[in-house]
Amino acid sequence: MSTISFPDGFVWGTATAAHQVEGGNWNCDWWAWEHNPAAGTTEPSGDAIDHYHRYADDIALLASLGFGTYRFSVEWARIEPEDGEFSQAALDHYRRVCAACLDHGITPIVTYHHFTTPRWVAHLGGWEEPDTAARFARYCGRVTSALGDLIGWGCTINEPNIVAIGGYLSGGFPPGRRDAALRRAVNDVFIDAHGRAVEAIKSAMPSGRSFPVGMTLAMSDYQAVDGGEHRRDRIRRNMQDVFLEAARGDDFIGVQTYSRDLIGPEGLVPVPDGAEKTLMGYEFYPEALEGTIRRAWEVTDGTPVLVTENGIATTDDTRRIAYVERALAGVRRCLDDGLDVRGYTCWSAFDNFEWGAGYGPTFGLIAVDRSTQVRTPKPSAHWLGSVAQANSLTVS
Repeated sequence: MSTISFPDGFVWGTATAAHQVEGGNWNCDWWAWEHNPAAGTTEPSGDAIDHYHRYADDIALLASLGFGTYRFSVEWARIEPEDGEFSQAALDHYRRVCAACLDHGITPIVTYHHFTTPRWVAHLGGWEEPDTAARFARYCGRVTSALGDLIGWGCTINEPNIVAIGGYLSGGFPPGRRDAALRRAVNDVFIDAHGRAVEAIKSAMPSGRSFPVGMTLAMSDYQAVDGGEHRRDRIRRNMQDVFLEAARGDDFIGVQTYSRDLIGPEGLVPVPDGAEKTLMGYEFYPEALEGTIRRAWEVTDGTPVLVTENGIATTDDTRRIAYVERALAGVRRCLDDGLDVRGYTCWSAFDNFEWGAGYGPTFGLIAVDRSTQVRTPKPSAHWLGSVAQANSLTVS
């Protein structure tokens, strides 16, 4: 047995996203999408796990387990339900969420956009419309003016690369387009929106108050096989590198990783025969996190890294523990090599709505019976909470 320790100040937390846990988020593009039979989603989000009303108990539970940060998103469609019309009631709600975190010794990590966009923005062209960048920055400034004295970290946009590829190339996200040129244009709008948002957030921070601001990026560990280096580089360029380059000079880059992708000369290669898979169909490959942290560090020219998502969907909680343990060993190797990794955030705090896959894939450290909304921490929740408290873990 050996002990892996982490630096003083290393932050430990869990994460959710508003639409996946709050419920009743009817004014956004995803609610419309999941109720469209042609979209092919498994089921609608409905009441989700009612985190909108149960946040205080949920945050208290996370604190009791030992976590020091909680990453969650504020919902644009609630805060700005129509163009230029801001809801003070919604801002007050999210202020109470931040305050509840602080009351329990948890640092709020606030994500300003996590996949969902107000219907009115979608009607004006969504993320293919360049003016959306300015509208998003205006919203970020308003949120920061209302909550900035309570926020610990700020994430501008969650996985813009996934929204771009899902919404404008694969057709699996709203608005369901399939146009490679449009996807690249959407990348540009997201990059512009991130830059404008950073400026708006920093300008709106209360006098004498500041917090680190960055974007989060979905990062698969792309590995070339059988001469697939050129194809891998092309895929990685549009999927990751354009965003990582835009993050140079930011306070941090949020790395979000679940597995690797093998790339041959013709593109994606299937998961190897006999390999263990998660409920999402991903290969069980926790070492991917180390690879993506190193890639993010390299392309951003040494921008500090915060792991903002990492975990697996599984019904076997022992495999969740094994996965996170091996992923954390990779984080420690990065630290040993001088990479500035600030913390680790496990996805997710609770079993929740997994977008087009519905409620089937269970990523949560905490199980939720949606018929009663009873929360039950899994062994992995207690294990990772103890790791967070000790700032170290013991491995065999």
